[in-house]
Amino acid sequence: MRKLALDDEILLNIEKPARYIGGEVNSVMKDKEKVDIRFAMCFPDVYEIGMSHLGIQILYDMFNRRGDTWCERVYSPWSDLDKVLREKNIPLFALESQDPVRDFDFLGITIQFEMCYTNILQILELSHIPLHASGRTAADPFVIGGGPCTYNPEPLAEFFDIFYIGEGETVYDELLDVYKSWKGSGKSRKEFLEMAAQIEGLYIPSFYDPVYNEDGTLKSFSPNNVHAPAAVKKQVVMDVTDASYPMKPVVPFIKATQDRVVLEIQRGCIRGCRFCQAGMIYRPTRERNVDKLKEYARAMLKNTGHEEISLSSLSSSDYSELKELVTFLIDEFKGKGINISLPSLRIDAFSLDVMSRVQDIRKSSLTFAPEAGSQRMRNVINKGLTEEDILDGAGQAFEGGWSKVKLYFMLGLPTETEEDMREIARLSDRVARRYYEIPKEQRNGKCQITASSSFFVPKPFTPFQWAPMCTAEEYMRRAEIVKEEFHAQLNRKSLKYNWHDAQVTVLEGVMARGDRKVGKVIEEAYRLGCLFDSWTESFRNELWIQAFENTGIDPSFYNLRERSEEELFPWDFIDTGVSRSFLRSEWERAVQETVTPNCRQQCSGCGAARFGGGICYEGKN
Repeated sequence: MRKLALDDEILLNIEKPARYIGGEVNSVMKDKEKVDIRFAMCFPDVYEIGMSHLGIQILYDMFNRRGDTWCERVYSPWSDLDKVLREKNIPLFALESQDPVRDFDFLGITIQFEMCYTNILQILELSHIPLHASGRTAADPFVIGGGPCTYNPEPLAEFFDIFYIGEGETVYDELLDVYKSWKGSGKSRKEFLEMAAQIEGLYIPSFYDPVYNEDGTLKSFSPNNVHAPAAVKKQVVMDVTDASYPMKPVVPFIKATQDRVVLEIQRGCIRGCRFCQAGMIYRPTRERNVDKLKEYARAMLKNTGHEEISLSSLSSSDYSELKELVTFLIDEFKGKGINISLPSLRIDAFSLDVMSRVQDIRKSSLTFAPEAGSQRMRNVINKGLTEEDILDGAGQAFEGGWSKVKLYFMLGLPTETEEDMREIARLSDRVARRYYEIPKEQRNGKCQITASSSFFVPKPFTPFQWAPMCTAEEYMRRAEIVKEEFHAQLNRKSLKYNWHDAQVTVLEGVMARGDRKVGKVIEEAYRLGCLFDSWTESFRNELWIQAFENTGIDPSFYNLRERSEEELFPWDFIDTGVSRSFLRSEWERAVQETVTPNCRQQCSGCGAARFGGGICYEGKN
């Protein structure tokens, strides 16, 4: 019988002990003596959030289908257990076997958000693995990072042995095969990394040297090892229909953030919003076959007992078989207590019809993401949404019985004026006004319009990667302008306005576009006590300020200046398929307030066609 890493006394004295005991439905148990490779898959946040992540479920399933590999899971221990592990010197452990993470061959960490970077250091330290890759020996696992933040891995370069750039289903098998051949060969750790460097899509940061100009910008970035390529090409699964997918996802013991079956209907997005990194790095758009999705839905609901199924995609409305799929789900699971969740929908007649069939209209709210209040700003960001679209959609929703609407905006976008800011409140008011145009007897009580604004962060591989940010004070000043304008609106009693934390936004910006020097700040912040920085109750901005001061790194260098067209970026060695010249032309079109058609309307020659499939080849034989 499996022995738990934590005794009963510890488990009874920490919050949610089920986070740490493993043994969930569909978790995979193997005989560790009969496998060649042990892989600890980590999400650097608490169990409930990590268990909601589809990417880890996909890789967990894929790795465990191999007879020679056992993949287990590990999550960030919450602060109460963190304290116990340090006091009692208990090494961090994986859920399935309860064995120390340091006993594994690989520690794979998915990096989804910049504000989890200190949690990565927590995972390494609690696992008794040296923080710096340069300090690791044959006794340590290889630490490999994946996920969207690896499209600029440089702030974390010193802490990782390998970064996997792109979608995990492509070359992981090749890497594991190479590892097996190396493991019994007697070759050094460095020799394995040289073998890995020759696999397309793998980046070994120790094999590259950055050189800086006097002004702090990057002068050059080049390999220092003959086995390392000058450019690392992202990995893309072109046939998403037949790609590995978990028919039996692990079911958490406690309520996860997203406690449901997730159906990924497509990858990529045709829209080309200029602020959106995902819309650029996941090109080209690729759809899953609708019949395969129906098969997945039946199997996954049966194998999990979940009572909700969610369609996952960057823009579900753009999935060409959406009507057939949703109709099937409604008809197939009618009367079986299965809820259907439809995020990322454009609010049109079809979407509203579907939602009215799957939601309790009186309880639920609709979500629009205009992103900007004025049409001028929506053109700058290439949102492809007019005010008429927004008000027509809201009107149809109100006539259909809805009275609650959430509106999402961004503040601090490039070229933003005070007039653009005030238009956020005015547009929200016009949406409310549209509700009160309906005859009183047909209304569903009072309407509630909740507008939220996040603050803009320029991301690598977007047209806005050249753009400056604002200071935290300036972001807050802009939020106050919007708040003031909300108070001036006719329907202010029906309006509510929220905004995000500007201090977190500033840090996110530094890490999103940072170079290797930023790694010192992350490590110093961690040493000072920063942890779970994406959690409001844990975030301590004063410690981050201290970390910048202690390391002599100036956050304004990364955030407040507009980059020149020629500047070499820390992430330029990554080849995403989307060309830098295309991104630059989109930056110029943004400044000119010019809209670029979506990929189905017209190809804009971004470069993603070189992958040889998806939206770029739709309708071609």
